[in-house]
Amino acid sequence: MALAAVKNAPRAAAGRLGGTLPLGSALAAGTLAAVALTGCLGPAGSARVASADASGDGTLRIGLILDNTGRQNFLNAPQLAAAKLAVKEINAAGGHKGRPVELLPETVSTDTAAQAKALVAAKADVVIGPTDSSRAPAAIDVLANAKVAVISPANSASALSNYKSGGYYFRTSAADIAQASVLAKLVKDGGAKTLAVLHEEGEYGKDVAAAVAGAATQSGLEVVADAEFTPGQAQQAAATAKSANPDAVVLISRDGAQGAIAELNNAGLAGKKLVLSDGAVSKYGSGLGTRALDGARGVLPGVFPSATFQKDLVAVDPGLEDMVFGAETYDAVILAAVAAAAAEDDAGTSIAASLVSVSGGTAPAGGNAAGGQPASQPPSQSCKSYKNCVDALRAGNRPDYDGQSGRINFDSHGDITEGNYVVYAYGGDNLPTMSGTETASSSGG
Repeated sequence: MALAAVKNAPRAAAGRLGGTLPLGSALAAGTLAAVALTGCLGPAGSARVASADASGDGTLRIGLILDNTGRQNFLNAPQLAAAKLAVKEINAAGGHKGRPVELLPETVSTDTAAQAKALVAAKADVVIGPTDSSRAPAAIDVLANAKVAVISPANSASALSNYKSGGYYFRTSAADIAQASVLAKLVKDGGAKTLAVLHEEGEYGKDVAAAVAGAATQSGLEVVADAEFTPGQAQQAAATAKSANPDAVVLISRDGAQGAIAELNNAGLAGKKLVLSDGAVSKYGSGLGTRALDGARGVLPGVFPSATFQKDLVAVDPGLEDMVFGAETYDAVILAAVAAAAAEDDAGTSIAASLVSVSGGTAPAGGNAAGGQPASQPPSQSCKSYKNCVDALRAGNRPDYDGQSGRINFDSHGDITEGNYVVYAYGGDNLPTMSGTETASSSGG
């Protein structure tokens, strides 16, 4: 279950200082090729840990699981810098109950279970990570069993929405299927009335394809074909799409994207007819035929980091070049500290119990409010920093944190309820240029 990488893919959240995107190697946000949903820690998808008596030791300790090695090791630096920046700002605002928040020493390893066990031994109250969705179960099983909250800044596999974490697992990145409504909107905005879907085999392709079909139908579009292909063998799928004579084609792919685009181009279904999922957006250039993608559009998850945030990250790490998952990591750390402040306790159970509430999420129908609190809560107050959120608490309000990655609002699965996307348009050189932004529901269902 290795991380699925997309070669030469830009990523919306991956801006370099100066406003460009890293069109070198980047990440497809981790896919679960096969996650056995065998957790035994509580109701599936429950981010509703019951409140408990304070059990922390007075020091809030935050751990990191950095699991990127080899070609993806550049992803560690922005996450580490963002975590350091967040902790620095939290401590500048007084820390947790007047004591400095500790960021535990980081390690880099693909042995996620071992990292998790080491963090438990180091008395972590909350852990940020992992990056790779396929490693999330190993982290959740260890940490949730030890009553440590887990917030991943990068996991996107839809299956994780229902992983049995007992309410300890959250993520500040959108599930893969959240992009479906945006892809359907791009098709409709282009004037199409019918579309064909080509998807690569595997969970990512199947899940997103099904979601796109549903979103398309809801928006009044007709799906006239849905064909699956294996990487390097997309000719038949392209032929199936061509025979349906669609106005547009949505390609949902990662490893096999370039070959599929070439086949679609040969079938006369590329260029402005084509809309690409996040895994298929890449800097193709001369790797494809002349003008193959001219007019095509695609999406990448996240927000483009503000100039101020980029500057602050580089101040922490002057050698930093990429910003991938920086905003999501920063927000995860701030949310953890705000949750601890709201609970007046640094224990993992208290943090997990408060995260939905301080993110702006709401109580499930017929149940208690997030965090096991009574359904009647204080008025919410929007806040965009740890200090602002603590000020809201002192004023008797419920903080609603929305940070560098946008609105959070955790749902009962620990998923964010809105996903932000950057839209890219391709020119005749087969290179993508940022052309706009879209927001979509990201609930994993």
